[in-house]
Amino acid sequence: MTPSRLKWPVLALLAVSIAGNYYAYDAIAPVADMLRSQAGFSQSQIGLLNAVASLPNVVLALVGGILIDRYGAARASFASAALCTVGAVLTAVAKPFGVMVTGRLLFGVGEETLLIALLAGISQWFASGGMALAMSLFFSLARVGSYTADISPSWAGGIYAGGWQPPLWLAAGLTGISLVAATVYLVLDLRRDRSQGPASTHNPEPFRLKDLAQFDLSFWYIFTLNVLFASVFFPFRSTFAIAYFQDAKGLTLQDAGQVNSLVFFAAIFATPFCGAFADRFGRRSALLVLGTALVPVTFLLLGATTAPLWISTALMGVSFSVIPAVIWPSTSLLVAPKRLGTAFGLINVLQNLGIGGFNLAAGALNDAFHAGPKHPQGYEPMMLMFGLVSLVALAATVLLWRREQGPNGHGLDRAAA
Repeated sequence: MTPSRLKWPVLALLAVSIAGNYYAYDAIAPVADMLRSQAGFSQSQIGLLNAVASLPNVVLALVGGILIDRYGAARASFASAALCTVGAVLTAVAKPFGVMVTGRLLFGVGEETLLIALLAGISQWFASGGMALAMSLFFSLARVGSYTADISPSWAGGIYAGGWQPPLWLAAGLTGISLVAATVYLVLDLRRDRSQGPASTHNPEPFRLKDLAQFDLSFWYIFTLNVLFASVFFPFRSTFAIAYFQDAKGLTLQDAGQVNSLVFFAAIFATPFCGAFADRFGRRSALLVLGTALVPVTFLLLGATTAPLWISTALMGVSFSVIPAVIWPSTSLLVAPKRLGTAFGLINVLQNLGIGGFNLAAGALNDAFHAGPKHPQGYEPMMLMFGLVSLVALAATVLLWRREQGPNGHGLDRAAA
């Protein structure tokens, strides 16, 4: 089979590789209540498990990019997938707690580099065409991992019946499948290189502090949105949402997982359509305002009303479909091509700082205000924090939209040529 025909099977391998690791990252939320009730973990300890998977990448996201440039996307994908598997196994071993934290640390370091390496791989294999569609499908299929993790208490009920540790071993097994997919990808990529030579077309410049002065004000607006949206969405949905639904809304573990999973389920199908809509009709800054505005509304509905949960879930699902589909191509329009590597590296660094920091902050608030099934009101400070941060993100998006309407705009609202 020729490389041009192999690119779609390769995309499937890349999607499997990232989906298994997305599952493992989100495997903490379904067992959060059991970690608390069976293992005696505090809310702060639970928050630490996901925070430690993000905080190291405040520095290492840039290091990972350098290694990808030096050794190639396929080799970096294989090495990163192997590191993720080792980390997931240590997380499942779990005892003592320091081993579990070390596992999540190794997993987080590997997952960040894996994601960047797989995206670089897509850019190489689809350099001749179809890259936008390929990346949309890649992200959509990646959400399958998160969705499957959220509903795992339903389809893997027998495993959950064994306590909090067997579900973590299941997650470790899925990272092993991801490693197999990354290995096959490496073999195919090496064969292609031998037959046609390296196909990489993306060689980002190294990060330099002086590059920051070259970025336009519009970039800093979209940068703020990118960082704050991730800082709100992932700590809530991937760490505390299921326990919150159980304690504050009275749902069972299975029902809480189902509610949380619908956000990712919607994104699986809606993200490519949102990207296609933006390409066809433009209006990217307006779409970002719409997607961001839904986030504080979601937390208001959850924290201050008794509205049916499907409403807040639907709003968050729309937001999670619109923003990722629009924000990355919009960023590429705001930054000179030779500085995209610096821009994306900076975004990844601050995203990880935000995700890690707000995981710790949310866990600390829940502990300080004694959040739990006997005191669901203790979750209110966490919900208020997430709501206020999302309002700051909305303000940045509105400023971006206003700027794009004036003479300093960058064509975000124009349809693709």
